[in-house]
Amino acid sequence: MDIAQYWKTVVDTLRDGLLVVDPKGKILAANPSAERLTGYFSEELMGRSCKVLNCTGCKILDQGEGVKWCELYSLGKVRDKQCQITHKDGHTLDIVKSASVLRDSNGKIIGAVETLTDISELVRQQQEILSLRKSCHLEEGFYGILGRSALMQRLFELIENVSQTDAPVMIMGPSGTGKEMVARAVHDAGSRAGKPFVKVNCAALNENLLESELFGHVKGAYTGADRSRIGRFEAAQEGTIFLDEIGDISLSTQVKLLRVLEEKHIERVGDHQPIRVNVRIVTATNRDLEKLVGQARFREDLFFRINVFPLYCPPLSDRKEDIAVIVQSFIRRNKQETGKNIMGLVPEAMEKLMAYSWPGNVRELRNAVEYAFVLCPGRHIHVEHLPPKIISTDFGYSDNLPLIQQKTTDRARHELIQALRQAGGNQSKAASILGVSRVTIWKRLKKYGIDPRKSFS
Repeated sequence: MDIAQYWKTVVDTLRDGLLVVDPKGKILAANPSAERLTGYFSEELMGRSCKVLNCTGCKILDQGEGVKWCELYSLGKVRDKQCQITHKDGHTLDIVKSASVLRDSNGKIIGAVETLTDISELVRQQQEILSLRKSCHLEEGFYGILGRSALMQRLFELIENVSQTDAPVMIMGPSGTGKEMVARAVHDAGSRAGKPFVKVNCAALNENLLESELFGHVKGAYTGADRSRIGRFEAAQEGTIFLDEIGDISLSTQVKLLRVLEEKHIERVGDHQPIRVNVRIVTATNRDLEKLVGQARFREDLFFRINVFPLYCPPLSDRKEDIAVIVQSFIRRNKQETGKNIMGLVPEAMEKLMAYSWPGNVRELRNAVEYAFVLCPGRHIHVEHLPPKIISTDFGYSDNLPLIQQKTTDRARHELIQALRQAGGNQSKAASILGVSRVTIWKRLKKYGIDPRKSFS
């Protein structure tokens, strides 16, 4: 049986659009699926230039026939290229295109055949997933970093951009703003995710120890070096090394670090054998490096080498609209760790947090929530459960600390009595209301001098 006569039926049955063009891009044939994709009838397409579809994946030269017409004729074929075409009604359509050049028996180009697969629904779903992920960032954080403010959204955008490159990143900002989390996000959002992320606190080590930590040492390199050891650069191979407090390293170590960044190899202490390293450099500091450069305490050439792409972590005082979401995150975390069923803060307590200057930034806020968890006996954190420093406008800081503690005791006793009344005196139900164990209820009854035989109905 001669199957050739059935080729038109086969082509017309294809779910993918199919176009045949001549060496000058003129459309010679189009199947029904191509009509559905493009919005044009076959008769409208025939004889027209393929440029009518405005395909973003085509590189049209329009200088003659064949290789002079478009890049396809030089390449010979295209496989699974994602691009967009323009529908007859003007809207764009996402497609995957494959194409092959057609030649006669003598090898002469006689045209090309293209298949067009509609992936617009898939792209729409991917965009919805991306949108959902971005909205989840508001609650779960961007790689663990919380913030809804415009300042933080801009920071997230910059992290996403720079993570797609290997450019050295310098993270600046006051202490407690989350510079290490930003460094981790740069690593996790990029192509090196899954590879080592190695942190070095440059301020925690003296000059000799820091050099050994960074570059490693061989046995006998110095007193106490009883065995060879690899350094942090080798440990971070193919990944990221995060040099925290970079402004605290000595000038001699700066020289060696600069050489590593420029030559891409290290030498272990006590050895002269170069070791090739492939790591991304991320640094952080809360110091003014430009000022240190002016004071000849930091090398200018190293500063420009590590400060290719600066990121700034804003202080909490500049983004107070983020305090509520950060606090709620800390509350969820502390609930899991302590077992206390604390739900949130009363409005007056939140007002105190918003009015405070937060010199310690997010780290200080985290500590404040942990402090409140120790004192709070019920479901909601009140003003008196906050650290005295934060509520000093009401009570003073040190002089009136006994007053604060008395207020805390009074409120805790009152909440216990209210829960017992609500539970009709049932201690198990009162424990459930307060989110604590029955043993805790018994201890508080004893602590606050409440007679358990008293009727609370």
